[in-house]
Amino acid sequence: EVQLVESGGGLVQPGGSLRLSCAASGFTFSKAAMSWVRQAPGKALEWVSTIAGSSEFSTYAPSVKGRFTISRDNAKNTLYLQMNSLKTEDTAMYYCRNPIGQRGQGTQVTVSS
Repeated sequence: EVQLVESGGGLVQPGGSLRLSCAASGFTFSKAAMSWVRQAPGKALEWVSTIAGSSEFSTYAPSVKGRFTISRDNAKNTLYLQMNSLKTEDTAMYYCRNPIGQRGQGTQVTVSS
């Protein structure tokens, strides 16, 4: 059974930082390109970033490029998203997603003063 468990969200002030984690199991994590996606209230799901299985490449949405960094530890079957210089518009539920579109329950990020 595939399991994806996100954590690390919270309330942070504009300009602050958070590090999200996603613990994965039930599939060959090291061979899977993994993504972060997010959904703000009343808005469509938005792709944030993707990293290849061996971290040989990563890509970012223009809205987060230069502020967010995706990474992974294949020995721990864990995906990360380091988020810096957070803005109010980054407020959303964040999900990790595997190549066949499965997601976890999400972790809430709220950026507010």
